[in-house]
Amino acid sequence: MLTSESRARDFPHLEGQSYLNSAAEGVPPISVGEALAQYVKDKQTGMDGRVPHFEQWDQARQQVGTAFGMEADEVSICSCSSEAFNLAAQAARLQPGDEVIINDLDFPAGSTPWMTDGCAAATRVWRHRDWSLELEDLAELITDRTRVVSTSLVSFFNGYMVPLPELVKIVRAQSDALIVVDVTQALGRIPLDLSEVDLVISSTHKWILASHGGGLVGMPARSRDRWNVAAGGWFNLEDAFGDQRFDKAVTKPGAAAFTVGMPNFPAVYAIRAGLEYIHSIGVEAINEAARPLVAACLEGLKKLSVELISPKDINCVAGILSFRHPDAERLHQALHDEKIHVMAHAGRLRIAIHGYNTMQDVERLLACITTSLS
Repeated sequence: MLTSESRARDFPHLEGQSYLNSAAEGVPPISVGEALAQYVKDKQTGMDGRVPHFEQWDQARQQVGTAFGMEADEVSICSCSSEAFNLAAQAARLQPGDEVIINDLDFPAGSTPWMTDGCAAATRVWRHRDWSLELEDLAELITDRTRVVSTSLVSFFNGYMVPLPELVKIVRAQSDALIVVDVTQALGRIPLDLSEVDLVISSTHKWILASHGGGLVGMPARSRDRWNVAAGGWFNLEDAFGDQRFDKAVTKPGAAAFTVGMPNFPAVYAIRAGLEYIHSIGVEAINEAARPLVAACLEGLKKLSVELISPKDINCVAGILSFRHPDAERLHQALHDEKIHVMAHAGRLRIAIHGYNTMQDVERLLACITTSLS
């Protein structure tokens, strides 16, 4: 990553292709594969394998804490971001008359749990204008009934990046609502400041280059008392096997309550290795290397006969760019035939640029689109 030598060493499987689809599936480095192989070796020792399993668990939580800017005891790992959001919707203990603000650029996992029959609150939708979310529109939605504001930091749909510090100021000035941020499309790709957020959630199989089967949860100690996960289980309970276990089930405080049962240890090994790799490179270094590629790609797309649905200002995007075209299916196939991988989904083509990408990848992409449209 970042140099031709380290890219060839750590990602030999990317040789001969331009992989621009990390927003869907990150490509793991060799070290993540080695971590998964180590899990199998440890599991083959039977019950004794739980010793290294829980060592990996502790190391993974340390890495997640570093990524979130939190302490290890403020984070935990569940099965996926959808599980984390559903537990959060329950833990907020919302009542009839309460309101939750979501937005129309968000991934379903972060918005739909607040919309189900099981959630007593009403949802108010912060709608985009010209593919950006305007803060004044958010301010108009906040009332004395607002209990939660839930948003992705970076939109999966078009890459729009919410100005988080400004969002926090607006919410805090008008309410005491809980601020929930999904950093799936940002973690491992751009530097983060989550110090004022009440709950952080992320998937694990995208930009941090780990595996499926993980959902990262971060809850700062100052917000711990405002969440009450009432899910039954055992790993999330204060005393799952004590003498009083059939009298009352009491969940652990904070993020620990989100890990209901046995951790998904294969994913834990991969998360530890993926984040360890990202941190060894440095998120700042990754962003510094990838940002000029995003800028070049954005300028190139502006010149093509496509409908750009990402913000035109480079300061409003992180690593994702999206566009529409009437012949998108054929265009996607033409790119794939040239071993240029992008995402075709939800009515648009999406490009995702990470630290293992190069300017040559961007140039190949733009050239292939130009030729296919001519």
